[in-house]
Amino acid sequence: MDDQVPFNSTFNGTFNSSSNSTNGTFEGFQPPSPPKSFWTNLLLPTLYLIIVIGSLYTFSNLYRKRQVAKTASLEPWFPAHRQRDIYFSLLHLDPAEAGGEDDEKKLKRVPDSILKAALMQRALEDIRRIVQLRTSKQALQTLLQRGSVGDELWQRFLRAEQEMEAEVKDVVNEANDFSPNWGQVIFQSANEMNQNIVIKQRIAELQEKLASDRAWWDKKKAGIQSDFLKEVGASESSESTTAATPAPAVLKPGSSDEEGVLVDSDVPTQAQGGANSKKKKGKK
Repeated sequence: MDDQVPFNSTFNGTFNSSSNSTNGTFEGFQPPSPPKSFWTNLLLPTLYLIIVIGSLYTFSNLYRKRQVAKTASLEPWFPAHRQRDIYFSLLHLDPAEAGGEDDEKKLKRVPDSILKAALMQRALEDIRRIVQLRTSKQALQTLLQRGSVGDELWQRFLRAEQEMEAEVKDVVNEANDFSPNWGQVIFQSANEMNQNIVIKQRIAELQEKLASDRAWWDKKKAGIQSDFLKEVGASESSESTTAATPAPAVLKPGSSDEEGVLVDSDVPTQAQGGANSKKKKGKK
C-alpha cells in the first residue's frame, strides 16, 4: 500500500502535466465549418450566366433597333410604286363612296377585268425593276470591293432586293386569287410585254435619227462624188498634156547624129519597123 501511493502520485502528476500541455496546444485551433449545400454553390455561376445573357440580349436588341432605324432612314432605291398604289386603290374602292345613289345601283364593285389589267401593269413595273437590279448588282459589287462606294449604298440595294422579293410574292398570291395557276405565268407575260415595249422604243429612236442620218449620208455622198470628179478631171488633163509633148529622138546604133528619127510613143512597133526598113532601102 505504501508503495502504491507514490506510484499513484507520480502517475497523476504525469497525466495532469500531459493533459495541461495538450490543452495549451489546441487552444488556438478552430473546428472546420460545415460544408455548404449544392444550391448555394450553384448560385454564383447562375447569377453570372444571367448577367452575361441579359447584357448580350439587351445589346442585341439595341443594335437591331438602331439598324432598323438606320435602314428606315435610308433613301429608297426606287421611287414610289405608282402601279401598286393604283391596284390597291381599285381593289379597295367602295362604289358608295365613289358616286351617288344612281352610280351605286349601276356599279356594285370594280370589274375583275380592270383589276386584272391593273395587276398586270403592276407586274410589268416589277419586271422593269428586277431587270434594273440584276444589271446593277455586278457593277455595284465591283465598286464596293474597290471602295469606290460606301456601305450605305449597298444597304439601300439590299433593302430594294428584299422589297422586290416581297412584292413578287404578293403579286403571285393576288394573281392566284383571281385565277388558279395564273401566278406562275403572270411574270412571263409581263416580261414579254416589257420586251415588246423596249423594241418599240428602240424602233422609235431609230426613226427619229433617220432624217439626220439621211442628211449626213447625202452630204457625205456629195463630197465623195465631188472628190471623184476632181480626181478624174486631173487625170484627163495630165493625159492630154502628155499627148501634146513630143517624144525625144531615138538614135539607132551605128548611125550618125543626122540620121536621128523621132519616134512617137503612140505609133505601134510594127510601123516603126516598116519605116526603118524603107530608110535602109533608100540608102542602098
